[in-house]
Amino acid sequence: MAGEEASDSKVSLRTFLEHLSGAGKAIGVLTSGGDAQGMNAAVRAVVRMGIYVGAKVYFIYEGYQGMVDGGSNIVEADWESVSSILQVGGTIIGSARCKAFRTREGRLKAACNLVQRGITNLCVIGGDGSLTGANIFRKEWSGLLEELAQHGEIDKEQVQKHAYLNVVGMVGSIDNDFCGTDMTIGTDSALHRIIEVVDAIMTTAQSHQRTFVLEVMGRHCGYLALVSALACGADWVFLPESPPEEGWQENMCIKLSENRARKKRLNIIIVAEGAIDTQNKPITSEQIKELVVTQLGYDTRVTILGHVQRGGTPSAFDRILASRMGVEAVVALLQATPETPACVVSLSGNQAVRLPLVECVQMTQDVQKAMDERRFKDAVRLRGRSFETNLNTYKRLAIKFPDDQIVKSNCNVAVINVGAPAAGMNAAVRSAVRVGIADGHKMLAIYDGFEGFAKGQVKEIGWGDVGGWTGQGGSILGTKRTLPGKFLEDIAQQMRTHSINALLIIGGFEAYLGLLELSAARDKYEEFCVPMVMVPATVSNNVPGSDFSIGADTALNTITDAFESSLLLAQAREQHREFCVPVCILPTTMSNNTCDRIKQSASGTKRRVFIIETMGGYCGYLANMGALAAGADAAYIFEEPFDIRDLQSNVEHLTEKMKTTIQRGLVLRNESCSENYTTDFIYQLYSEEGKGVFDCRKNVLGHMQQGGAPSPFDRNFGTKISARAMQWISMKLKESPGKGKRFVTDDSICVLGISKRNLFFQPVTELKKETDFEHRIPKEQWWLKLRPLMKILAKYEASYEVSDSGQLEHVHHRGHEEPAAI
Repeated sequence: MAGEEASDSKVSLRTFLEHLSGAGKAIGVLTSGGDAQGMNAAVRAVVRMGIYVGAKVYFIYEGYQGMVDGGSNIVEADWESVSSILQVGGTIIGSARCKAFRTREGRLKAACNLVQRGITNLCVIGGDGSLTGANIFRKEWSGLLEELAQHGEIDKEQVQKHAYLNVVGMVGSIDNDFCGTDMTIGTDSALHRIIEVVDAIMTTAQSHQRTFVLEVMGRHCGYLALVSALACGADWVFLPESPPEEGWQENMCIKLSENRARKKRLNIIIVAEGAIDTQNKPITSEQIKELVVTQLGYDTRVTILGHVQRGGTPSAFDRILASRMGVEAVVALLQATPETPACVVSLSGNQAVRLPLVECVQMTQDVQKAMDERRFKDAVRLRGRSFETNLNTYKRLAIKFPDDQIVKSNCNVAVINVGAPAAGMNAAVRSAVRVGIADGHKMLAIYDGFEGFAKGQVKEIGWGDVGGWTGQGGSILGTKRTLPGKFLEDIAQQMRTHSINALLIIGGFEAYLGLLELSAARDKYEEFCVPMVMVPATVSNNVPGSDFSIGADTALNTITDAFESSLLLAQAREQHREFCVPVCILPTTMSNNTCDRIKQSASGTKRRVFIIETMGGYCGYLANMGALAAGADAAYIFEEPFDIRDLQSNVEHLTEKMKTTIQRGLVLRNESCSENYTTDFIYQLYSEEGKGVFDCRKNVLGHMQQGGAPSPFDRNFGTKISARAMQWISMKLKESPGKGKRFVTDDSICVLGISKRNLFFQPVTELKKETDFEHRIPKEQWWLKLRPLMKILAKYEASYEVSDSGQLEHVHHRGHEEPAAI
């Protein structure tokens, strides 16, 4: 854990970057524009990565205003400056609008303040306005320095020494309104706030048969409204980029009344604050309420979320995204030359990329121009693949055409859940059922996995049957770990009985093994010679062929919530005896009042290390990524063997840490990382070795990681990937009209997954060679490349794969493969 030898393919990250940067680099980091959850994680990553490679890092407080004002607004940061900020919303270094920086006089002052401290590298975390300002500053830099020298404020030696300014941006914006990146920092957390409100509203709305109009942020971008609508199955959504067609008032009322006729007790309408009609006239939430009340007489309420969406703790996704982007931003700054244009660190699929800032800003402005000129199709296209995919998926799932308008395929498609339950499975089933019906198929639900399949627990499932499923945890269809091997004859019989023409399997490693068994049995049972596709759904995220599995994001949020709840409770126990009783931490059910009392008492606490055991079998994904998201000091995983010397080194590391102002520690352990170094053993070792320095607490999270309501990411991901799987099935069935066609080729039985930037349908037989069947994990796992980042941010020496260092790309670059939209 603590110290590693560099392999042939890896070198010490410190050595690599010092070779690039030389000594004496100074980096300034600022946050500007509207605040967004996750900004602090980005600041932390920039500071610690910069210090790690020997650079000086400066906080620039209050954004560009602090840069102009100088003085105490520009302060050198140290390692401890950014401790305990991962879980804090907003930005600890402040953000402010600055009119002065828009003038050359203001930028002169800012340049002078930076040069006096030797800062020639800027990391700007903000929206397009903030990043545009940074680019103007960079272009003017040499002229500003010449002017300062003429006025005698700096000397010629300083002009030569600080001749050029490097700028790297990270987009912090809850609206996800910046082109060139699939997700901006803060967007996922804002979705958490929205979905929490929607889930709460749904219970009261169902009780009273109400209609709720929910207004969310997004003056120029409808991403939050769109994904919220997708994640909760809203009846209608209003977006600035895609206004409703003429006559929308009547169409919406018909839709609402049809849903009520299907026994749906509530209606949810989501409105972006910048929603417009095709004539660019605003559509307001009050306007919509008045329409529903007047035309339908429904009891209707309006809820405007406002700045609630900016608040609260950042999600696990935003913490990881911001940490990855922050480290990449420092690397980009140190690799920059005088000719390197200002760039933005972005997310493409599951890969960090660098894009020219000017191109991203131009495309973002082009979206607004297209909307102003009422070219709404162009606006959607320019907004990016993630937005476009979300919109197309929502339309398919929200609007059911009359049966006589749907061309029947005369095919029966079955959907089954296999393995342990995972949050988001129900969203995936809902999506599959509705897309299948829209494509003209008869959809069949198989209950209780392969065991239920063998027993004939197969039933037709309709459009309305899956209403309200997106927010439900677990598996409504029921799921079991049983493999099909011993039931092959019975399953074949059921496929004959129900004339099943295609099969969609949603599940984890057991689903993968089951697919392999069905593939192997095709020679014996022709009933299995139909298109089959698997969508990975498991908290362990251990299915070969995909970087992500449905349910893993929800589990990661459970880990970060559990640590913070444990920390708060531990702090409270030291102040109030009434908390000194055995407690099982259930973060999702802890009342707000209790949390407030705990927070108020969290002062003067003593040194403590928390040891948390995560699920995952032999796969260390949850432990490693949970450690990155929670700012852990160590994470023990099966994929990286460790021994007693590593444990001792980690204890010594924590002992040194406790001598500083940082007096909390966190250690994560994957449940199967070692047969002998159990959670109890590690807890006892740390407790013994830490005597007099720190005490320990342990928490085994167990199956709570599988439970609870799915996160917005898992709802959205499950919905989109399942819809894509059904499109693949429909395409396969159209290739072979009639019921006599036998599918025997490898490409007719696949796993659908995301790999880096793209979606792939990979034949299950080809994935066999990539699988460690003994330990139920892929032989190569992408997230291990992020392990060095977790260690570096925890102040350990680590190794780094030089080949992963990014190069500047262009916004319009797209591979030949099918792009993945997170």
